[in-house]
Amino acid sequence: MKRLIITADDFGLSGGVNRAVEQGWRDGLLTCASIMSGAAAFGEAVKIARRNPGLQVGLHLTLVQGRAVLPPGDIPGLVDKDGNFSNNPVAAGFRYFMDRGLYCQLKREIEAQIVKVLDAGIPLTHIDGHLNIHLHPTLFRILVELMPRYGITTFRLARERLAENLRFDRERRFGKTIETYIFRRLTDQARPELDRLGIRYAAEVKGLLNSGRMTEEYVLNIIDGMQDGLTEFYFHPGILPDTEISRRMPDYRHQEELAAITSPKVRERLRELQIQVQNYRGEVKC
Repeated sequence: MKRLIITADDFGLSGGVNRAVEQGWRDGLLTCASIMSGAAAFGEAVKIARRNPGLQVGLHLTLVQGRAVLPPGDIPGLVDKDGNFSNNPVAAGFRYFMDRGLYCQLKREIEAQIVKVLDAGIPLTHIDGHLNIHLHPTLFRILVELMPRYGITTFRLARERLAENLRFDRERRFGKTIETYIFRRLTDQARPELDRLGIRYAAEVKGLLNSGRMTEEYVLNIIDGMQDGLTEFYFHPGILPDTEISRRMPDYRHQEELAAITSPKVRERLRELQIQVQNYRGEVKC
């Protein structure tokens, strides 16, 4: 049986993202949203999650291109004086791996991000990461310790078939090849530990190679090639105008991604192929 989870990332980033998440849940196929604990519109996202209890919420771990939960004085090696992480993911990832002195600061901040959501009364069931930072070896080591402690039972493994993607979108071939290689290696390293802990994951994830370009046309194309078992599609929906998402992701097609989530054509195609849309808990949407 083919089963599909549809997730919105960056929940809490801005009002435009939050409105899109709620619309995607109420009017479309969205089943999950991943929340950013340190983002400016976190409080609004919590209110949306509370009034839509069927929307499953996970943590969108943020350690680059975002704001920390802890005060700058508690994690001086991670943030600037205003509490912002580095905007350079490559440089930050290298530092997190090489500088062992940052380990305790990283652990405190990751735990604080988890606890902030739980303290808001929102149960966390899964973890993924901004720019898939959750698969970084140092951060994954921390998450392996924290996930069982806080009852987190599902994790995103960013593995996607390159050849299948390039059938429908030939842009960024070199970049996609590098991304596929890197995240396949990280996924292969993480999977045995997740299996040991009994933490579930989707067999394949769509959204890694076409991040910000998960349009209706592309989604309709890739649905036919879904494999048996559990697949996750993740999106970055948004409603414009919105200064924050336009500043951070100027090339992303936020409104087109929301249109794909709410598309009657996508819904009908899933019905024709008898693909079950559900969340990580197994609750069926259609």
